[in-house]
Amino acid sequence: MAGSRGARERDSVSDIGNCYNFGCGVAPNYEKAVELYTIAAEQGDAVAQYNLAYSYHSGEGVRKDEAKAVEWYTKAAEQGIVDAQYCLALHYFKGEGVPVDYGKAAEWCKKAAKQGDKQARSLLRYLQRRKQ
Repeated sequence: MAGSRGARERDSVSDIGNCYNFGCGVAPNYEKAVELYTIAAEQGDAVAQYNLAYSYHSGEGVRKDEAKAVEWYTKAAEQGIVDAQYCLALHYFKGEGVPVDYGKAAEWCKKAAKQGDKQARSLLRYLQRRKQ
């Protein structure tokens, strides 16, 4: 049961981060959201990892840092977060925070596409045509 309690507490921290991010019941505060996402992300919360990655990508609440965005997108993507998989594919495709790598872009597109992501399917088709 202790592991379950820890997961609930971690999820609660991430949920409160969302409240600060979106202004649900509190005034929006991106810096506080990033602080809470970081706590939950470091404890392995995949959704918080994705949200933290997006914060680094967008520069909301934290200095924009594409390399850190890739780091956190990777952690979330490895846990099966489809949006993180697609965002990671885009980073490899565009060379944001990492060198351009169409092979890794295709790899992450395949994973996202298997989960039904239409944008990933479209990018994957483009990458496959590029190879021919």
